[in-house]
Parts: sequence; structure tokens; C-alpha cells
Amino acid sequence: MAKFEVYQSGKKNEFRFRLTADNGQTILSSEGYATKAACLNGIASVKKNAKDPKRVSKTKTPGKMFRFAVIAGNNEIIGISQNYTTESGRDNEIDSVKRNATKVEIKEVKK
Repeated sequence: MAKFEVYQSGKKNEFRFRLTADNGQTILSSEGYATKAACLNGIASVKKNAKDPKRVSKTKTPGKMFRFAVIAGNNEIIGISQNYTTESGRDNEIDSVKRNATKVEIKEVKK
């Protein structure tokens, strides 16, 4: 089952989230947040902004991989996808985020 996972990692032991697919693969990851509350606000922002096409930025890496990011109203990146080998693979995952982000559970996990 798809879900948001909240965990702590990094040198500063910051809070982060990742949106995982039914198969456990990470679809979207956040940067670090100083507090758990700020991390949960980031998840709420993904839920709010992912359905708006203006808030999803599609990119191609120099290595010819495809990515996307969900952007907040203040133009800050909320979450970044993994790399996809095809444009259609990336676009399928964008559709998955749009469909699932608002209805998946949030779980706290150990990294």
C-alpha cells in the first residue's frame, strides 16, 4: 500500500518524508526539516499542490534521465522524484502522486 514515511536521517538528524508506492519503491523524497511538525506540513503541502499541473516541474537530467518535483505556492521544492529512464515512466508516477497523495497514510519509520 502506498504511504508517506516520516523518518530522521543525515548529520543533523533532520526529519524527512518519502512517498512510497504499493511495491515499496520511493516515488518522492523531501529535503530535511528541523522539526517533525515542519515535515508533516511538507506532506500536507504535497497533498495540496500535487494535483495542480502548475505545481509539478518536469525536468531532464544531463544523463538523459527524467525527474519531477512538486513545488509549493512560494516556489520552494517540496519533494523530488527518483530518476526515470523514460518520460512516460516519469509521467506515470506524476499521475500516481496526484491520485494517491491525498489518501495515503502517514507512518513514522526508522531509517
